Amino acid sequence: MAESHRASLISAVFYKDPKSAIDWLEKAFGFERAMIITDKDGNLAHSELRFGDGLVMIGSEWADFTASPKAVGGKNTQFLHVHVTKDIDGHCARARAAGAVILQEPSDQFYGERTYRARDPEGHVWTFGQTVRNVTREDAEKASGYKIEGWV
Repeated sequence: MAESHRASLISAVFYKDPKSAIDWLEKAFGFERAMIITDKDGNLAHSELRFGDGLVMIGSEWADFTASPKAVGGKNTQFLHVHVTKDIDGHCARARAAGAVILQEPSDQFYGERTYRARDPEGHVWTFGQTVRNVTREDAEKASGYKIEGWV
């Protein structure tokens, strides 16, 4: 069997208006279209957006077990974390200019990343992080007061 070049983990995120969401995610967060499949009527059947070596599927509310936060009072059952390799503050400014609600301004974290959190127009919460310093597990435990098992 041929080796797959697919990401090991791909999240799927549901929107009331997935075509608009794709356009917005490109503009605000810098995602790139990797695959767009439409049916004979031009409706989105499947999509995948790329960010670095990661993928996220963007879809419609196609079944009774899928929903946009916009459809459920803004509730989220997951956050998506995206690793940015440079200029996290500029990335945040780009997102804000595109209309993202910044829930947490960029700030340095005890584990060596600078992160910010943003809400998209349908209510999905996205966290973006950039490694800004190398931190050992011991240093992270000391800075946070947490006991940490495993460390990547």
